[in-house]
Amino acid sequence: MAKHSAAAGTDTAGSGPPDPRGRAQRARIPLRRGQRRGPRRIAFLLIPGFAVLSYACAMEPYRAANELAEEQLYTWRHVSPHGRPVAASNGIAILPDQGIDRPCDVDDLLVCAGGNPTAFDDPATLAWLRAQATRGVRIGGVAGGPEILARAGLLSDHRCTAHWEYIPAMRERFPELQVTRSLYEIDRDRCTCSGGTAALDMAVALIEAEYGRPLAHAVAEWFLHTRPRAADEPQRMSLRERYEVGHPGLLQVLAEMEEALEDPLPRAVLARHAGVSVRQLERLFRAHLGRSIGAHYLGLRLEHARRLLRQTSLSVLETSLACGFTSAAHFSRAYRARFGLAPRTERQATTQRG
Repeated sequence: MAKHSAAAGTDTAGSGPPDPRGRAQRARIPLRRGQRRGPRRIAFLLIPGFAVLSYACAMEPYRAANELAEEQLYTWRHVSPHGRPVAASNGIAILPDQGIDRPCDVDDLLVCAGGNPTAFDDPATLAWLRAQATRGVRIGGVAGGPEILARAGLLSDHRCTAHWEYIPAMRERFPELQVTRSLYEIDRDRCTCSGGTAALDMAVALIEAEYGRPLAHAVAEWFLHTRPRAADEPQRMSLRERYEVGHPGLLQVLAEMEEALEDPLPRAVLARHAGVSVRQLERLFRAHLGRSIGAHYLGLRLEHARRLLRQTSLSVLETSLACGFTSAAHFSRAYRARFGLAPRTERQATTQRG
């Protein structure tokens, strides 16, 4: 397991992309300054199994902002639940600056999680997060981080988002939350992000809000991110790109299938919406996807079931009903045929891994 020191933002030069013009020739970037005196202080709470890419995309823009502005606009520190080195999903471990045994004197606190965030069950960490929010710290979550914020009760009355894989389970567990499918959401004192490179987009947006567009654009360009994305852009590829399909009727049906997993639509209804006969629709599925309507729909529902079993506390029966199966026995047979194990075994294995 590789270990890396988590520098607290005091030495930011010399570790980023090279400046071909040299530091002495770099044009000064105009900064919009408010009433703040001193750098903005940021903390990253790293949950075991966090994704390095999401974390780096959330943290590195602040280091780049310091470098490009040629002054310390941001400082950062790292926190782990136990105060010891915390391992990412790829085995790299980061040395934290502190644990949750004391408050964190910062302006922003971002929770970075990955893998299966529902497996992280630490009441002390949730209580510590609530205490930071009470102190006026802006709280955020990256990738699986919003799931942890939701369990801490910190997303009520705020728009939020998460990685698309986590969203169905979050909506099942927290039906009262305003969970969107955006890349990121910044809503007053909460900011949440779907993870991956979307963390870079959110960080650029936060830098722009603090110091203006010229610095934000310079940071994005430094990382070859030539088009910072808006918050409400989609997380996933379009169906046209994902399936490499151009037929408008088939695309319409594929979209309707993904939206109707609990109450699957009959083939006749799907065909009518596509403007073709059932036989024609079957031929389209065979020609473009290499499988029947039923096989594709069943695959979507079983994948959804697998996410619910891994990320929620729904019973096997509740999961089967949420995925459109009226018979638990049929669900179990189909699940075993698809994934090689029974739904109950999947749930037990997930519990043991957590």
